[in-house]
Amino acid sequence: MTAVSEKLFEKKLAYHSAPALLGIKCSNLFSVGNQEFDSVLQEYMNSRLSKKGLKIRVLSETRDRKLVFVYNKDLLSKKIFSEAGLEILENYGYSGEKTCENYLCQLSQRIASTGGFPHEIGIFLGYPLNDVRGFIANKGQNFCLCGFWKVYDNAGAAERTFRNYSNCRRYLCTKVESGIDIFSALKI
Repeated sequence: MTAVSEKLFEKKLAYHSAPALLGIKCSNLFSVGNQEFDSVLQEYMNSRLSKKGLKIRVLSETRDRKLVFVYNKDLLSKKIFSEAGLEILENYGYSGEKTCENYLCQLSQRIASTGGFPHEIGIFLGYPLNDVRGFIANKGQNFCLCGFWKVYDNAGAAERTFRNYSNCRRYLCTKVESGIDIFSALKI
């Protein structure tokens, strides 16, 4: 990877993952071209981001694109392994060792087998569990608000969260666009 391609990836990372990078969300997910993110860049990013408890992994890869998952292991574990989170995931066949890595491997397999995003992905993305349940029950219809996710319960709280996510994005993107590298912006 060149310095230019690393900078371009940093801009995408800031835009699509600011809430997770800044610690107010357990994870974010975005897609990049295969040429934009390779194992060398992944290893480098993980070595730096691990200082803040963050990790990047590829959940899925096609001939042209990679689905990049950025997460805080501690925050993600709380979401996945909550009583309600486990109940939903177990209904979709998640089992075995209760670790983020095991459950993320199972999520990767579900993405590959469904050819898209399985409904339970909302748990991994930190969406409110009532909204995940609402999405599943309503097959993605009948939501009361749509922003970073489809909202079925407590639109007021979701609007505040959406504003916070947007503020994170604006802050981090402004830093990166002004020439500050993402690690300095995150104080790593």
